[in-house]
Amino acid sequence: MSSGPPPAPAIAHYRPTPGVYDECFLDDGSIRPAYETLVRGLEGMDSRLFHRRWEEGLRAIRENGLTFNVHGDERGMDRPFQLDPIPFVLGAAEWDEIARGISQRARVINGLLADAYGSRSLLQRRLIPNGVIVGHPNFLRPCVGFPVPANARLQFYAADLVRGPDGKFRVVADHTQTPPGAGFALENRIVISRMLPETFRAVRAERLASFFMRMRSTLLDLAPRHRDNPRVVLLTPGSLSETYLEQAYLAQYLGITLAQGDDLTVRDDRVYLKTLGGLEPVDVILRRLADDFCDPLELRNESTIGTLGLLGAARAGQVTIANALGSGVAESAALLPYLDELADELIGERLLLASAECRWLGEMADPRSVLGDDVILRSAYSHRASPIDPKTLDDAALRAFEAELMARPHAYVAQKKIQPSTVPVWQDGTVTARPLTLRVFAVRSPNGYVVMPGGLARVAPIGTNPTRAFAEKSGSKDAWVVASGAVSEVSLLRPAEAPLTLRRGGIDLPSRIADHLFWLGRYASRTEDIARMLRAALQCIVDDTDDETDRALAPFVRMLTGLGASPVPENTTVIAWLLGQITDPTSGLLRPLREALRRNGSSVRDRISSDTWRVLLGLDEKLSHTTGEIDANEALSRVNDLVLACSALAGMGLENMTRGPGYLFFDLGRRVERAVFTADVVRATLGDASNVTREDLEALLRVADSVITYRSRYLTTIQLAPVLDLLVTDTTNPRAIAFQVVRVNQHVTELPQESRGALPTDAERLAMRVLAQVTLTDPREFARSGEDAPKLDEVMKSIVVNLEALSDSIVTAYLTHALPSPALASESFGGDA
Repeated sequence: MSSGPPPAPAIAHYRPTPGVYDECFLDDGSIRPAYETLVRGLEGMDSRLFHRRWEEGLRAIRENGLTFNVHGDERGMDRPFQLDPIPFVLGAAEWDEIARGISQRARVINGLLADAYGSRSLLQRRLIPNGVIVGHPNFLRPCVGFPVPANARLQFYAADLVRGPDGKFRVVADHTQTPPGAGFALENRIVISRMLPETFRAVRAERLASFFMRMRSTLLDLAPRHRDNPRVVLLTPGSLSETYLEQAYLAQYLGITLAQGDDLTVRDDRVYLKTLGGLEPVDVILRRLADDFCDPLELRNESTIGTLGLLGAARAGQVTIANALGSGVAESAALLPYLDELADELIGERLLLASAECRWLGEMADPRSVLGDDVILRSAYSHRASPIDPKTLDDAALRAFEAELMARPHAYVAQKKIQPSTVPVWQDGTVTARPLTLRVFAVRSPNGYVVMPGGLARVAPIGTNPTRAFAEKSGSKDAWVVASGAVSEVSLLRPAEAPLTLRRGGIDLPSRIADHLFWLGRYASRTEDIARMLRAALQCIVDDTDDETDRALAPFVRMLTGLGASPVPENTTVIAWLLGQITDPTSGLLRPLREALRRNGSSVRDRISSDTWRVLLGLDEKLSHTTGEIDANEALSRVNDLVLACSALAGMGLENMTRGPGYLFFDLGRRVERAVFTADVVRATLGDASNVTREDLEALLRVADSVITYRSRYLTTIQLAPVLDLLVTDTTNPRAIAFQVVRVNQHVTELPQESRGALPTDAERLAMRVLAQVTLTDPREFARSGEDAPKLDEVMKSIVVNLEALSDSIVTAYLTHALPSPALASESFGGDA
């Protein structure tokens, strides 16, 4: 008999850790006032209702695709973001103190940045050691004297807070460069408020929408010369970023464009977004790219994710970057001991929200003296570096670290250990205590800094250092702030009953997305075609007798070597060589395709459906299982699975993608690749068509999955001309070259261009050339003998050359924007005049 689902969280039975400040319980065992309504709501909730809503919430997270990438995670690069269903709650009065402290701290840091890149009076008066600022790796000298709107370098700010045993929150880290996490906080709120709607209303939790409205207004107000309808982009490092999908989610919510460095180009000190319709000017950039990676021209020249000339465009006042480049210097933990004095100097106030107690070791004569204290040693310059607890080091490690401290004392900060407060976490049907770290966000407004009511609460395993809570494999909570008055009902989410403006996809699709879809189509088709070829070869091994195998495999060897495989080594059997094409991670044909599919697929994750993404993950899994020692039967089973996964992906593109620009480029990639592949294998197998064997023709039909069609037309008689007709010139065969080039022509004519009455584009000319070439090909001519007979090898080679030229033309015209758009000529040279 089923025991049913585990009970809903019973917080009343929760027991906090003795001697630790608990957010839910007072020392006498009673529930804190802020949590009382939440506890009553959870205790009175039906268990089955709770679980049904929780499953719906988890499904929403999966469907939104909001994940947190962990490099080196054994579960893969992309794992679900762990959300706990029990919110973290703060009372109105306590939150007011935190919000005022965060707003004040942002003002101080903004003043510090203005001074560091301006007069440097704080350094000259020795209120801050020179090594803390100019010795910081993120102090960018090219940004000194850099103009920024209203002299405000800090538009967005976040701080990590930890509450100690004394009940006071302290700041353990400042985020002034690219503060991440606001999108996660928003997602948490949407999921939990829909899961616990009655309790959410009863608690009277503050809404988040007004903060994001302020965020959007701030971005629009940053446009140079207050241009009408400014274009704002969120600059992301790309799909390998730890928070890429959070960035995509936030960009969608704010209604701005998500862009990578190669989506942008700089012309005459103006920044443009590459779209299918041409280059569109960009006015404001909300960046998630680290300072020195933004511009390889003036900053880090090895950066491949920035935009050449971006710093020059900002210096010329043609684009505003938020936060300003160089703001990462204020993230230094070495600044924490000096901020209180700096607050008094810069704004005439003492800090309302204290920093964690720490010392910068760059000023100490003997930094080793701190090792006996109850401290952790943190990097002075990087949040990512793991802190070191000297008491956990053995003798050898301690001696090595002492030497490191003496050699580089400026690189470390000694911070007094903090025992973080705990919160109740629901895990496997029970409620347990976990340490809490709270990230709070602020955005600049005309009247100071506005603070998000709540933020992103993170919980980690017991013993996790609070300064690393956001880097550990931990969970999160929605943070609720009890309203002091009426709760605002404003929301950026459109009500379900509100009328929507009807629209369809247009040419504003970023060129990078179209580029990745195009190459995803090509690589997916190539993977399927090679898998089909290997399957046909393996079927010969499984079915044929030993004396027939080598002759049957000969055409497949020519096909594979024609596609780039290394020739069969002298001391290797053909069968072993074939298996190596599947399993060998270095010389096999499949492994490079897996990496290409992962790269292009992950880059369009936010543009494809959840079902398509799951199919891509399944395809990746199938490709990952093509290593190790296997026999022909096992190999055949694996490539069969691979063919099915590829077919599923092609089906998703055919059935699930709307017929907009994204679909055009995805299907263009598939069609171009299929035609190139078929021409290559025909050329490699048949050569000049003068010495064709039955095995050659049968191999081609198997690879093209056209055996049944051929037999239905010609029974068992196999000849060159009908095989070539079926694979090259038959417009009804989905595997034929003619079938592909007909669709390529259709797609190319649907690509955006400035004037439909203009002369054909290069892509259209090349598409028509290939179509005419295939249409005018007579398969019967290749069966003729004599010197005047056309050479099959030359015809197939010409088709491939023209198709690759067509591919290059599409990439150049629509995806790379190697040349300025003619429509921008007057703007580029005439400016605003």
